[in-house]
Amino acid sequence: MAAFVAGAVLATGTTAQAGQVSAQQSNYQGCNLGYVCLYSYAGWNGGSPEHRYYDYGVYKLYDEYGVHRWFNNQTGGATTRLCINSDGTNCTSKLSSWAYWDIDLTPYNSIRLDPS
Repeated sequence: MAAFVAGAVLATGTTAQAGQVSAQQSNYQGCNLGYVCLYSYAGWNGGSPEHRYYDYGVYKLYDEYGVHRWFNNQTGGATTRLCINSDGTNCTSKLSSWAYWDIDLTPYNSIRLDPS
């Protein structure tokens, strides 16, 4: 149900595949509305996210390597970033609502959720 897929190069030099879901849904591929979800591998993993994040703030990532799907199902213009430092700094560009990237998590040590 992705509307497009295009390549993007992040500041870290890591290549990612980007996409957009067609419309806001209360539960898209197992990710409830208002959440940011990480899926094992570069796909929806049968609608079973590996991790779900809801509250704004910084979350440390542990033992995450290789390509994962990173999906922002938040509302109200809320964004998310992956960060190299474990304190939520040195981050990627913002991933907007209802968008996803297939990205190598190896260099990242935290994920942050921001209101905009």
